[in-house]
Amino acid sequence: MADSAQWRPASGPDTARLRAELLDRARLYFDENDVLAVDTPALSTFAISDPNIESITVMSGLGQNSHNFLHTSPEYCMKRLLCAGYPDIYQMCKVFRDNEVGQFHQPEFTMIEWYRLNFSLDQIIDDALGFLGKVFDKDHLNLSATKLTYRDALQKYADCDPLNASVESLSAMVNADESLILSIGDNKDMWLDLILSQLVVPCFDTDELTVVSHYPISQAALARRCPKNDELADRFEIFLGTHELANGYVELTNAAEQRQRFNRDQTVRQSRDLPVRPLDESLLAAMQHGLPACAGVAIGFDRLLMIAAGKNDIRQVQTFAYQEPQ
Repeated sequence: MADSAQWRPASGPDTARLRAELLDRARLYFDENDVLAVDTPALSTFAISDPNIESITVMSGLGQNSHNFLHTSPEYCMKRLLCAGYPDIYQMCKVFRDNEVGQFHQPEFTMIEWYRLNFSLDQIIDDALGFLGKVFDKDHLNLSATKLTYRDALQKYADCDPLNASVESLSAMVNADESLILSIGDNKDMWLDLILSQLVVPCFDTDELTVVSHYPISQAALARRCPKNDELADRFEIFLGTHELANGYVELTNAAEQRQRFNRDQTVRQSRDLPVRPLDESLLAAMQHGLPACAGVAIGFDRLLMIAAGKNDIRQVQTFAYQEPQ
């Protein structure tokens, strides 16, 4: 039998009022910038291929295949809208990610995602900073931002050149034991992720936003190659101290390259014994029709609320946080 107190919400009316206020500010930002609110499905017959993100499977009697998936982001459907001629768009919705439970992660959370047509990397970074400035109370934190390239950040805080470092030197930087070396193997990007999270991000100012841009092309996800250097991707992230707040790209518009990246993801999934799930052929068909030049940003709203409320656990700002089965 469940504990008699477990029925109670994790946060109270004051947090609900702050949530509503911050969401109103977010909508006002988009209204002021003529960005259209849209709504797309949360349930789909396809799943994300990214090996670092896991979809939640839904069993149902719909169609011939009973396996459906909750979206991890509205990105794919929003890009299909852009291919169909929509203007700048945004969406606030619940998204779902498997195996993400803890102090800063929940399997169900609110995402704010938007796309701007013909924006450069600098423009979409400034757009994301403008959004955060609108949502946050300016007295709460210093809204000025330190801007670093990914390479400069690793060189400055970890004395590491991510483009030229060997796997052996990367593992030595984090004092990896034999178990970790066997687990990660020769996956350079996983070692770089570890260095970024353990050695670099903890050095970021806790009261100031830090923008990291131009990630290695191997970490491009759905970002385009940097026109000035094809070893890099037009991707950025924004941090407040150790908290990642935003992830954005100038979007890849080439359907053939996108299919190649999806197929590489599936190969990586197989090598890691992860489920290989159906690709979104509708997105690829839409991109083949023509995705206009655009840039996008995704922000986990619950983390913004957690910071604004002065909390240190994301579960404290959700009305009913996920509870592990007893």
